[in-house]
Order: sequence, then C-alpha cells, then structure tokens
Amino acid sequence: MTQYIIRRILWFFPVLFCVGLITFTIAQLTPGGPFDAGRAETGRRMPAGTEQVLRERFGMDLPIWRQFTRYMFFDIETNSETGERNIVWGAIGGNLGPTYASRGQRTVQQELFEGSRDNPSRFYYSARLGAQALLIAIVFGIPLGVVAALKQNSWVDYFSLFFATSFVALGTLVVSIMFIVIFASWLGWFTVIPDWDDPIKPWVLPSFALGLASMGYIARLTRSSVLEVKRQDYVRTAHSKGLAEQVVIWRHVVRNALLPVVTIMGPLIAAFLTGTLFVELIFDVPGMGLKLVQAIGQRDYSMIIGGALIYTFILSLSNLLVDLAYGIVDPRISLK
Repeated sequence: MTQYIIRRILWFFPVLFCVGLITFTIAQLTPGGPFDAGRAETGRRMPAGTEQVLRERFGMDLPIWRQFTRYMFFDIETNSETGERNIVWGAIGGNLGPTYASRGQRTVQQELFEGSRDNPSRFYYSARLGAQALLIAIVFGIPLGVVAALKQNSWVDYFSLFFATSFVALGTLVVSIMFIVIFASWLGWFTVIPDWDDPIKPWVLPSFALGLASMGYIARLTRSSVLEVKRQDYVRTAHSKGLAEQVVIWRHVVRNALLPVVTIMGPLIAAFLTGTLFVELIFDVPGMGLKLVQAIGQRDYSMIIGGALIYTFILSLSNLLVDLAYGIVDPRISLK
C-alpha cells in the first residue's frame, strides 16, 4: 500500500509538467498580451516605457524556453548591487508567481488562498460550495438510484428516472436560472443579490443548483449498477441461505454496486472544489472559477497556468483517494 501511494504521488510531477507545458504553450499562442487589457475599452495603449519595464519585471523579454523553466522550475538571478546569485524557485517550489493583473503586487496564492475570518479566500468559497454540492449529490443520488433499481419498472422507478434525468438534461446553467426566477424572484424566499455575511441562506440555491445535476448522474449510474449486481450468482446464494432482505441489499448488493459511483468521484471532487463558472457567475459567488475565467480574458499568464496546475493537483489527489477507497468498498481489490 505504501509503495503504491508513493508511486502514484511521484507520477504527479510528470502530469503537472505536461499540463504546465500545454497551458503555457496555448497561452503564448493566444493573440494579445497581459498588458493589452483595457485597450479595447479606452482605445489607448500603455506607454512603451511602462510596458517595457513590466515586461522586464515579469521576464517576458527572456527566451520562451527560459520563461517556461523559470515559471515551472527555478531561475538564477544576480543581485545588481552585490553581485550575489540566488536561486528563485518556481511552481515546483510552491511559487506560482505574481499576477500580471496586479502588476506584480500580489501573487497567485494571495489572490486565490489569502483571506481572513471576515473576508474568506476565493478557494474557501469554491471549496465550501463544492463540498455542499457533492454532499447533496451523494445523499440524494445514491438512495434514489437504489430505490429505483429495487422497484424496477414500477411508478417509483419511472418517477425516479424522470426526476434524475430532468436535472441532467437541463444542466447547471438552466437549473441555476430557474432557481433564481422561482425561489428568489417569484417566491421571495431568497435574495437575488446574495449577502455573504449570512452563513446559510446565500449558499442554499447555488449548492442545490450545482449538486442536482450530478445527483441525477449518480442516481442513474447507481441504478444501473444495482440492477447488474442483483443478477450475480452470489446474490442468489445469499438469498438461498436465508439472509434477511435488508442484509442482502446493503451488504452484498449496494456495497458492490458503489464501485462505478466511486470511480466518478475523483473528477467530481476536483470540479466542485475548484469552482464552476456558471454557478459562480449567476449567483455572484466570489470563488476560484470566476477568477480563473477572468484571468483568461486578461491574459494573466501566471494565474492561468497556476490555476491549471492547482486543478490538476486536486484532480490527481482526488483520483488517488478514489483508488484507495476501492479497497474499503471492495476488500477483494488489491492495490499494487
């Protein structure tokens, strides 16, 4: 087990390197630059002298290959006054660099993770929203799928499938708009403009809007998996031994049927924790997803690459945890 975990963690580095290289290449090939933001609105270009100073500060005057290695690995800088040479670590040392939008005044970590008790970080908003949505998807999705499978071809099964498929078909964008129109505009149960000082009310609608689509997918996947497991020989053997119906269902059927559901948890966790654009945009959630999309429009290279690396790390870690969960759900699975 320990060797397996170490081996998987070591694979994080080549994966992060490839993602960083691809993201850096796409960012460099995209027309425009980080200092062009606002030109379309004002029609004025930044003074050439100012732009040159900023390009030197961010290392944009260096060769492309050195810009990449400088960001991902390290760079050796020489102090102009003392002549000392110092190693400045990049992403491999946890330094995701200063943001272009702040002109170097704030780093990527500060923009995404820095916060206080009264003013939480962007990561806090995205992580809390994602955790609540994931909890809703699991708590409602798995029981709904199990009940639908046990009541196959009954009105319960048809209603459950209709309920689950509806949210999958509508998607997060449409469900979010529907929730605002119905619960905020018509019924007045929630405010259209959220007050994030309230610890509960502003989180309800975005959490359910984000979680219900995944709930429908989990319910359908659970139903299909339970129906398949019910037909296995060991389930018939358990019935023939006289085991109680509830014991057979929860110990032998549901537990083995959860493996496909556990498989999709890795991508779901990563997507939820890093934020979802539509939900954060519609409900005005000051999370990571909205910030990263804004960075793309601003050509904020360090924020774009840093966001991609953070998402990739969370996804890789989530998949590792999912693989470890296999052994808990089904002890027959050996991790080697």
